[in-house]
Amino acid sequence: MPDHIHMCMSIPPKHAVASIIGFIKGKSAIAIARQFSGKERNYTGEHFWARGYNVSTVGFNEDQIKKYIREQEGSDEPTEGTF
Repeated sequence: MPDHIHMCMSIPPKHAVASIIGFIKGKSAIAIARQFSGKERNYTGEHFWARGYNVSTVGFNEDQIKKYIREQEGSDEPTEGTF
């Protein structure tokens, strides 16, 4: 099972990156808890995502980076002999 995700997104300059990432992590954690844990509310004190994150700019390599992200799904599959 993958322990991280890759995303390529465009964030307008008027929004703080930390705010957008916090929103995405918060809303997705709630959605995942509802879907897979059967919880409807009360998430106090529970943690789904790690505290940190990594952000990088794309620049002129956008197509290359998007290709890399698309190919990650296949490369995250465990191979024989690995755990």
